[in-house]
Amino acid sequence: MRSIRIEQTEITPKVILDKAKEELLIQGKCLPEDVKKFFTPIIEWFDAYLEAPNHETVIVLDFDYFNTASSKMLLIILSKLRDLQKKGKRVQVVWKYPQYDQELEEAGEEFSDLLNIPFEFLPKAE
Repeated sequence: MRSIRIEQTEITPKVILDKAKEELLIQGKCLPEDVKKFFTPIIEWFDAYLEAPNHETVIVLDFDYFNTASSKMLLIILSKLRDLQKKGKRVQVVWKYPQYDQELEEAGEEFSDLLNIPFEFLPKAE
């Protein structure tokens, strides 16, 4: 399975999706101009990953900011992880957020409550 590596820009996050290294990361600001174009290969990667997932899947979501359109795409990705959990696989979301950013912390809590998958919340020192 091919991996995905996208370098961070001022408006898009760094993305690493590497099944072999068990490294799943989305990090930075997420407000791409064309949300569907940016997230389509990421969602397609997760679709392929669901066919032959690792026994345990840990994804690190480390945002400084994301817009509403991106949150919808994140919900799609996290829903796929919930599907993995329903198949008996272990899933863990590590949600990193700026220490004093209550909105980002609450966004993670909302995803966690909505999807009922394990989240670990880690505030980042600023």
